[in-house]
Amino acid sequence: MERLSEPLTGGCLCGGVRFEVTEPLLRASYCHCTRCQRRSGTAASAQARVAPGSLRILSGEDLVRAWRPESGFAKEFCSECGSQLWSRSPDDPEVISVRLGAFDGDPGIRPEHRQFVAYAASWEEIPDDGLPRYGERPPG
Repeated sequence: MERLSEPLTGGCLCGGVRFEVTEPLLRASYCHCTRCQRRSGTAASAQARVAPGSLRILSGEDLVRAWRPESGFAKEFCSECGSQLWSRSPDDPEVISVRLGAFDGDPGIRPEHRQFVAYAASWEEIPDDGLPRYGERPPG
């Protein structure tokens, strides 16, 4: 896997949790599921999948907490300020999607599709941005 010349860095709102991603992000998407709406307080969540082993917590690991729903990915956040950081697969802890808003700068990737649009918020229209839309999880 190609390494980045400079790691992508990010963190939470209070600065207690800092992290870096050392390899290029694999893909990004918007999720319109009800969990993402409630977790983020917005109509959709934007996130990017990281290459296995490329996310490293630099500081504040003791502040990271997780909410683990009965089914689906664990939602990990800063216990001090509540910032949503990433989600993690219950089956493989190396399958992680970082919230795009948690990065310090441009993560160098753009969302390529919208998923779970069958659950989209009624109060905000999905933009006509040309991205493929999937009622549930995309195929593959």
